[in-house]
Amino acid sequence: MTTTIDNWTKSSWKNFEALQQPNWPDQTEVDNVLKDLSRLPPLVFAGEIRVLKQQLAKAVTGEAFLLQGGDCSENFSNVTAPTIRETLKVLLQMAVVLTYAGGKPVIKMGRIAGQFAKPRSADMETKDGVELPSYRGDMVNRPEFTPEARIPDPKNMMMGYNMAACTLNLLRAFTRGGYGSLQRVQSWNQEFVAQSPMGRSYDRMAKQIDQAMKFMETIGIKTDNPQINQTQLFTSHEALLLGYEEALTRIDSTTGDPYNCSAHLLWIGERTRQLDGAHVEFLRGVLNPIGVKIGPTYDLDNVKRLVEKLNPENEAGRITLITRLGLNNVDKALPPLLREMKREGFNIVWSCDPMHANTYTAESGHKTRNFNDILSEITCFFETHWSEGTVPGGLHFEMTGENVTECTGGARNIIDEQLAQRYLTSCDPRLNAEQSLEVAFQIADMIRS
Repeated sequence: MTTTIDNWTKSSWKNFEALQQPNWPDQTEVDNVLKDLSRLPPLVFAGEIRVLKQQLAKAVTGEAFLLQGGDCSENFSNVTAPTIRETLKVLLQMAVVLTYAGGKPVIKMGRIAGQFAKPRSADMETKDGVELPSYRGDMVNRPEFTPEARIPDPKNMMMGYNMAACTLNLLRAFTRGGYGSLQRVQSWNQEFVAQSPMGRSYDRMAKQIDQAMKFMETIGIKTDNPQINQTQLFTSHEALLLGYEEALTRIDSTTGDPYNCSAHLLWIGERTRQLDGAHVEFLRGVLNPIGVKIGPTYDLDNVKRLVEKLNPENEAGRITLITRLGLNNVDKALPPLLREMKREGFNIVWSCDPMHANTYTAESGHKTRNFNDILSEITCFFETHWSEGTVPGGLHFEMTGENVTECTGGARNIIDEQLAQRYLTSCDPRLNAEQSLEVAFQIADMIRS
């Protein structure tokens, strides 16, 4: 398979160093699984990917806003109808708040249906003097600290494909079958949120939307149309396991172009965005929108070269830079990055990940994040863009629809001592539904600006 990209094929990444790959014990078994995966239907379609890129192009200029959220790392055990529904529900709630109060179309994107692999800082993990391979997500091995569980099993990649397909099937049924209808806005309010200050604010807004729709019907404007009764949700995950991503790359029958059909948007993390690395080599050739995580220790020249390599045509909607700078760094690290990218004339969707660089360990030993720190980084992100004359185009959250106690603060003022009550994450701490809704209300006015 060749493309118009110079010297690129979907397997050319194998000529470069590939970091964060599992140490598979049997490469023949890996090859057999990937061969089977390459024959299976795509999970998403090239036409959907092109629609997303068109919408992201509007986020470049401030005509739309990107909302991306979901689990840090999906678990196979949580691929259930209630869990998927609750995640979708809170994304829909946040999106309707941002659209109604923020006054802009919102691009809804889940960290879902494929976020089954995770990078690690070390290949091995030690507990009580015992050393075992690190847990790299359910698509690779299992989290239990036993020798058997930690052996990378390539059959997990096939399981990951099947779990992603099941998730997408349900998401499409929900979003196109009426569950995502604006006529159901009030029904999205979760029971544990409904009686909270955020839940009551949401309920008031939902009633206003309902009144507006009844007014439209009264004056003869039909509300029985896809814009009202359906919604569109895009999927995303970190492009980590390159063999899996290659196996899900397809040639579009209508254009002859290569698309990675494992998700609509793929992002590349801080640990794998080397200019001469295999991940950048792979992603430069597929035509999906690409996200790039940028931490506070970035090298400005390196980021510029990375954007040029991944988007040589400077196509709007192709590149989303996801800054994860931290409350204590954002005011220093963000301005020079914005100025230089603006000076170069790069078309970029600027998105803020206020989660990853604001993590700390509570006295109880739980990893957590404080709601006020998250909100403060978001506020600084917006204010810095306004002062630099650039466009704040999106937000990237780790969140869940479950009633968890993983992040401190918020309207209920969760404190460190309460984290253990409902600390359910197997990876990083997530905002619960109420905290997510509170963020949406807090930032809606900023989006309108």
